[in-house]
Amino acid sequence: MTARTRTPARPAEGGPRRPATTVGRIPIVDVRPAVADGRPARAVPGEVFEVSATVFREGHDAVGANVVLTGPDGLAGPWTPMRLVAPGTDRYVAAVGADREGDWTYRVEAWGDPLATWRHTAEVKVPARIDVELVLAEGASLLERARTEGGFDAPDSDVLASAAAALRDTAGEPEERLAAALDPRVTALLATAPLRELVTRSPELPLRVDRERALYGAWYEFFPRSEGAVPGRTDADGAVVPPRSGTFLTAAERLDAIAAMGFDVVYLPPIHPIGTTHRKGAGNALTAGAYEPGSPWAIGSAAGGHDAVHPDLGTLDDFDRFVARAGELGLEIALDFALQCSPDHPWVTEHPEWFRHRADGTIAYAENPPKKYQDIYPLDFDTDPDGLHDEALRVLRHWMAHGVRIFRVDNPHTKPVAFWERLIESVRRTDPDVLFLAEAFTRPAMLHTLARVGFHQSYTYFTWRNSKEEVEGYLSELAGLDGSVDAAYLRPNLFVNTPDILNAYLQYGGRPAFEIRAVLAALAGPAWGMYAGFELCENVSAGPGSEEYLNSEKYAYRPRDWKGEEAAGTSLAPLIATLNGLRRAHPALRQLRNLRFHRTDSDAVVCFSKHVATPEGDDWVLVVLNLDPHGVRETTVHLDLTDLGLDRNETFAVRDALTGEVYEWGRDNYVRLDPRHQVAHVLTNGNAAP
Repeated sequence: MTARTRTPARPAEGGPRRPATTVGRIPIVDVRPAVADGRPARAVPGEVFEVSATVFREGHDAVGANVVLTGPDGLAGPWTPMRLVAPGTDRYVAAVGADREGDWTYRVEAWGDPLATWRHTAEVKVPARIDVELVLAEGASLLERARTEGGFDAPDSDVLASAAAALRDTAGEPEERLAAALDPRVTALLATAPLRELVTRSPELPLRVDRERALYGAWYEFFPRSEGAVPGRTDADGAVVPPRSGTFLTAAERLDAIAAMGFDVVYLPPIHPIGTTHRKGAGNALTAGAYEPGSPWAIGSAAGGHDAVHPDLGTLDDFDRFVARAGELGLEIALDFALQCSPDHPWVTEHPEWFRHRADGTIAYAENPPKKYQDIYPLDFDTDPDGLHDEALRVLRHWMAHGVRIFRVDNPHTKPVAFWERLIESVRRTDPDVLFLAEAFTRPAMLHTLARVGFHQSYTYFTWRNSKEEVEGYLSELAGLDGSVDAAYLRPNLFVNTPDILNAYLQYGGRPAFEIRAVLAALAGPAWGMYAGFELCENVSAGPGSEEYLNSEKYAYRPRDWKGEEAAGTSLAPLIATLNGLRRAHPALRQLRNLRFHRTDSDAVVCFSKHVATPEGDDWVLVVLNLDPHGVRETTVHLDLTDLGLDRNETFAVRDALTGEVYEWGRDNYVRLDPRHQVAHVLTNGNAAP
């Protein structure tokens, strides 16, 4: 019988086609970070972030993987090799970073590694004298291919040529010939330009690179009306002399001290006209006295709305001068953006459709039970979403034109997420440097979703995390150490207090509690903030169980004797200046995802480090902190020195940035911290000590 060749049948024209595959030739699965709904992961220039993926193939042949970043210009940069996390896991990881702002993409490439496969085979077969000449000849061919395809310059090319020649030299001993191909110089060269086969690419994933202030910065909040304010009094004739508000001019005098403490951003609560209808009095009283200023968040009066300044503070020109003075000192101004209205706001009569009316025709005031805000009308975002979007965008652009490039958004979780997504994107298209901080003290799902749709930073639950277990667990979550994707887009701003929040830890912990929280916030996160008075250890609440300040500045002027406190040596300003100085001096402290915790034997002492490799060398900061403001704590600190870029058993010199003391440390170290004298050791390797 004559042999016949069988030709595979082809599908008839218009007939069924072979099913497409969804997995590449070298499978790449579970690429991270991958944000839900295809939204971009976030970074800033120079920020190190981790890309990981599961990569594997059939059989036993070796695979390799790398990450490719593509810039806003569409040009792919050099690829970064990925390393296997642990044998048998198939999980590969690489640390990468973008060097400029804009919209980037990243992808994982996987490929067969024939040289790695050959090396494994050769190391087994050559000593066993199995197929020796065949194995060595195959290795020589692969090295020659790598030399040709790798684009090596002459000296490096010669190294590979010599190794290939040694493999072909049948006069030599097999082990010696193999050793030439396994020489460290050869493997180092091949690591820079490996021989890749069956290259498979993951889908491109988006990466948005914002300016550095989106991740890093120290914020200081204060009320301009309190700076230079004069309390009311009764004169010698019994006549009442009303209190007088501070102004932008007097508030500008405070900027030098804020800059001296090393802050980057000055955040102002609303500076707009305040309504008189249902104006709140001192201590949130339902009725205001004749000269009480009311809450700045009750925005709007006959003097104007969200695009106006309160007449007591001065004029728009005065505000411009305030912003200019801040700029001279290296400070950015962040302005509160609170989409709510006093009953006297112009929008109430000009756009009644923007408010929700009750059955009797009246507008309901705002509530957050048990809190009631009779002086505030909330907006209805569903009756005219286009109109509200356009007006909000107009207001933002108005303040942007006056030098404001950062907005702290009040209670964004009480407005539709879709509204914020649209509004922030409208700003970003023309002004990508404008940043938004979400005051999202709310449920996790809302907090995270606001970050995912565009907010650059967010308040968090940090204020209420005080025990060792809480601190380590929550900060690990924020830094992405638990493997969650949230750190890919959620940038925390660790405020230690706010005008609304005086945590019980500060109320009862005395001065050490303030020092502890400042050290923790400033050094554990790249962004942190404080509200004026924190440096004076203001800790008196409105009553038992309350987090409201007594005589809250939200409803009254609160002038402070800054110079007197500093002269008396009771202000925390020197400590805060030291902490912010460390942040500026050490690149490691300007990162989020490099936080690492180390084990201590005490339930009240935490130890964490931050480390980053720089062109000048490894930079790291190591913090040992006593969380107990009331008692002395002794413990042994057990360090994982690899997190500092050191050998496991290395000893090294450290300098305490708080005291100037120099110590010799190693893997295990005894520590004693008395909060009456020193709440923490802040140890540096001296690479960039201030």
